[in-house]
Amino acid sequence: MATTPRDYYHILSLPKSASADDVKKAYRRLARQVHPDLHSGAKKSEMEKKFKELNEAHEVLSDPEKRKKYDQYGANWEQAEAYEQARRQAGARGGGGPETPFGAEGFSDIFENLFKGRGRTGNSRGFAVQGEDLETEVQLTLAEVFTGVTKRMTLQEPVPCSTCHGSGAFRGRHCPTCQGQGATLRPNTIEVRIPAGVQDGTRVRVAGKGQPGSNGGKPGDLYLRVAIAQDNVFRRQGSDIHVSLPVFPWEAALGAEVMAPTLMEPVRVKVPAGSKADSKLRLKGKGLPAAAGGHGDLFLTIQIVMPPSSTDEERKLYDRLRTFEHPDPRAELLAQAQRRAHP
Repeated sequence: MATTPRDYYHILSLPKSASADDVKKAYRRLARQVHPDLHSGAKKSEMEKKFKELNEAHEVLSDPEKRKKYDQYGANWEQAEAYEQARRQAGARGGGGPETPFGAEGFSDIFENLFKGRGRTGNSRGFAVQGEDLETEVQLTLAEVFTGVTKRMTLQEPVPCSTCHGSGAFRGRHCPTCQGQGATLRPNTIEVRIPAGVQDGTRVRVAGKGQPGSNGGKPGDLYLRVAIAQDNVFRRQGSDIHVSLPVFPWEAALGAEVMAPTLMEPVRVKVPAGSKADSKLRLKGKGLPAAAGGHGDLFLTIQIVMPPSSTDEERKLYDRLRTFEHPDPRAELLAQAQRRAHP
């Protein structure tokens, strides 16, 4: 049974918009992973197949001419080139004859067999080719990741030229409005819904908003690559969120109710009496949406801070505290240092 050839872009894990440098980097990275010499046994045979596919994809996509033909014709680009050449030769001979065992209809049948499913138009300009995919970055805040967000984006979409009506020619010359392209760009604003809980680097697909196809081919897709901005307050760990919570020494010692930030509205939390620095308070379900459902948690890390200034009365209180007997807070630190110095 015949197998469907794998897409070269998929083999290299690249979008169709990838640059020549992207192709080179992807090939080098993957070649180090699948090189047969780095594997043994049954895995070696599997890697030999993958390495062969990888080299084949790199050979075509790293060559500008071959890549252009591959983008136009797909996996059968070599046969398509031969077909087009034979069709031109047949046309030069008048569409068939003693040296040509098939006429225009025969060529059409061969064409359909080679490129079944890729589409074709009825005009002489060629067959339908799907447009390339596009990729761009969209930045989100953690608050937007928490709720999900609708982003408005303005795209430059081609429309038929109003001067030449899409032909590319005007009064026997290249159209001065569209420079012979047959189309001009018009801004079009779209709204894209990005779901809650997306991870950094997630690609969101917007169908049909990529490059337009040619000869009636479908447009490509637009991919939005999510980049989550660094936050000065919240730190993300999977679906959990971590926040430093400053408290005064007496709040940590005696306990207190304080306001704490969340990704939505601040909430009141209880700091237990005797809380130590770096101890954590857990707010269940106040984190980000989790892939398995529900939400992660919000963790508040106690950070004991001194007041910005001390009055005479406050200094007297500190002086009284100093008269009480307390364990040396540096005792364990000094002991650990001694053990390292004299194992």
